[in-house]
Amino acid sequence: MDVWIAGVLDLFGEPKNRFHPVAWFGGLARELEARFYRDSAKRGLFLTLFLVLFAAGVGFFLERGLEAVAGWAQYVLLGLLLKPAFALKGLLDAALRVERALSKDLSLARRVLSEIVSRKTKDLDAAQVRMAAIESLAENLVDSVVSPLFYYLLFGLPGAYLFRAANTLDALWGYKSPRYRRFGRVAARLDDALNFLPARIAGLLLVLRGGSSLGAFFSETRKTPSPNAGWPMAAFALRLGVRLEKPGVYLLNPKGRLPGAEDFFRALFLARVFGYLWIFAVGMVLWEVGR
Repeated sequence: MDVWIAGVLDLFGEPKNRFHPVAWFGGLARELEARFYRDSAKRGLFLTLFLVLFAAGVGFFLERGLEAVAGWAQYVLLGLLLKPAFALKGLLDAALRVERALSKDLSLARRVLSEIVSRKTKDLDAAQVRMAAIESLAENLVDSVVSPLFYYLLFGLPGAYLFRAANTLDALWGYKSPRYRRFGRVAARLDDALNFLPARIAGLLLVLRGGSSLGAFFSETRKTPSPNAGWPMAAFALRLGVRLEKPGVYLLNPKGRLPGAEDFFRALFLARVFGYLWIFAVGMVLWEVGR
């Protein structure tokens, strides 16, 4: 029930950063980085482990504190505490802003896209902008929804908070620049390890429901440098019948068509349906096991 309550809360979107626990955590990470940074894998290891264990500890004590609360109040409070760990509507809205900008002006779309992807966007054409938006939508469906709820299912609030902390640190420190080549190594690898199973579960569920060949799917998943991103991205490419390309890095489903606006909205619909079905399924499992 708590997962479903969190899912309803998600319909209202994300609060402003000054009210968002994930933003608070990011601020804490940046403060500790400013105080203790050194171009050292060991220093990055220490800070990463400290922060993810801190987040898990917060989840543990909050969850234990709610054991004294009975009935619906406990479900509502758990739902409120779980909601910051995942974001489906925020993910959908971010991708939709790119398409809306693209319908008005390519330069504007490139700027909006640069807010959600790490690649350079200033020279992308319209099809490449749309491909990048779909890729981001597919990859972040795992990061933003599937993985946090997967770890909530297994380990409760500590699991969800630990994953969200690791994923946030990867976004901040994970190989983004030479500054983090060593310092961010543990954050990047921890995020990869935590996403390993959820990415594969999501990719397989997406592609099997679409009736695509598993052989073709597995072949496409190996094309991306990331050990996990290829799974949901390949599934989206095959389900939609489009090619997804990061020039000079990978090309998924090369026989597919260049995505148009209709394909983007199909991708958005697919992510929305899969995301809410995942929320429903996790809630149902927890309901059945009496948790």
